[in-house]
Amino acid sequence: MKRFNITTTCIKEEHYMVDISGKLEKIVNLIDMGKYFTINRARQYGKTTTMSRLFMTLQDKYIMIPGSLEDFGEEPYMSEGKFAMAFLFMIRNIVKFQDRELANYIEKISNITSFQELSARITDICMESKKEIVLMIDEVDKASSNIIFLDFLAILRDKYNKRKNKLDITFKSVILAGVHDIKNLKVHIKERRMITEAEAKLIDKTTYNSPWNVAEKFNVDMNFNKEEISTMLIEYEEDYKTGMNITQINEEIYDYTSGYPFLVSNICKVIDEELGRNWSKQGIQEAVKIILNEKGTLFDDLIKNIEHDKELYNTVYSIAIEGQELTYDVYADEKGLMYGILKKGNNGKLAIHNKIFEILIYNYLSVKKEREGNKKIINYESRSQFIDEEGNLRIVNILEKFQELMSEEYRKETKGFVEKEGRLIFLAFIKPIINGTGFYYVETETRTNKRIDIVITYNKKEYIIELKKYYDKPREEKGYKQLADYMRIKNKDKGYMVMFKFREDKKYTSKWIDVGDKRIFEVVV
Repeated sequence: MKRFNITTTCIKEEHYMVDISGKLEKIVNLIDMGKYFTINRARQYGKTTTMSRLFMTLQDKYIMIPGSLEDFGEEPYMSEGKFAMAFLFMIRNIVKFQDRELANYIEKISNITSFQELSARITDICMESKKEIVLMIDEVDKASSNIIFLDFLAILRDKYNKRKNKLDITFKSVILAGVHDIKNLKVHIKERRMITEAEAKLIDKTTYNSPWNVAEKFNVDMNFNKEEISTMLIEYEEDYKTGMNITQINEEIYDYTSGYPFLVSNICKVIDEELGRNWSKQGIQEAVKIILNEKGTLFDDLIKNIEHDKELYNTVYSIAIEGQELTYDVYADEKGLMYGILKKGNNGKLAIHNKIFEILIYNYLSVKKEREGNKKIINYESRSQFIDEEGNLRIVNILEKFQELMSEEYRKETKGFVEKEGRLIFLAFIKPIINGTGFYYVETETRTNKRIDIVITYNKKEYIIELKKYYDKPREEKGYKQLADYMRIKNKDKGYMVMFKFREDKKYTSKWIDVGDKRIFEVVV
């Protein structure tokens, strides 16, 4: 039987795979037009699998050379000649399985000492080949800190330009795959602090005109949409006949992942292998909980990228914790999108890419908040005060306890501190109460006027808690109505509101409010 795969390349005969034929068709069209382009997407976004599928799809039409520079080591980057011979060795080993005569021709090439000679040999190889050649280089980030590699790209660029004027013959198409777009290479190199001052000047000179400015813009959406996710679930269901509601499941998976390929496959894998094939909304939530409690390259990189970039950290904090709506800017927000942490919404506003990333960020920042400073969040020696006889949350008790915490521990803090940190303090407060049994996420679609709705699932029950800043009475009344409307969408009769009020004369009140047929319990902090 096939399995869901989250490591290495997905193979159709061995793994359940999303049908990405629509995406491949768009990429093949770029190749057929002879375009050079970069597939730059975040880690574990299916770049290598996409390259593999292109290789399998186009072998009859082109000589396909899928290569990677990550195994080159340091030696080939010592000189142009060494890089040239390593490159020819790499392509020969791939070509021999498609055209033995061409591979033998490449094998006879020797004593290349410069990129000028390599350029001439590439022309010879392309003229010798019976088919046009497509070069695909994966993991270009591995070589992106090396000037030799930049010069190699410049050679490919110059040959492409000459081909357009019928002054050269070269590769039909060149595809580079990596996290960083080639136009960002100069920035990427300098950030790594692995170069001398002389090298930095050379980089500036070399990349003032990008070595890859011939690249076509790559507009193919690599996220899986709901229909694409369904194709994988349909194949799985044909094998196991679990009775899952495929439409409901693909919508729920998409809701948590926004189609991030690794996360989609990981949820499916956990349900299949660890949760007794519980293909339900609850099963998906349990899978997300398991995934969030596992360390891995994707999550490690996400946290590292946020912590190592102050501007990105501030942007993520503003969106996730403060509930701000930030307008996308192509320059200021480029890194966040490149790393897959942020996305641009249909309204032109920035958002965290998906709910799983958002929960990860909340968990990480709330733990930091809980462990920093001398403030006491809460004593959890006995959780029974927050759980009733049936195992359900006593939300009113929880909110009143949070109100008590804010009154005792944070009363003397400045307005600016509480306004900025209040929501994070609440997340740090609530997390240990539900930890292990419950699950929470923030409903990003409802954010207005710095409003954040937290949905908690505990003992198969859902609780909606809105965190909102107080401005004035009319907007407070509007907030009640908005929460009541959202409760109707979620089919809930009771909802809860934490109102952050920044006035010296405020009173720490709590009360039930009737809004039509809905009841809202509000605490003021």
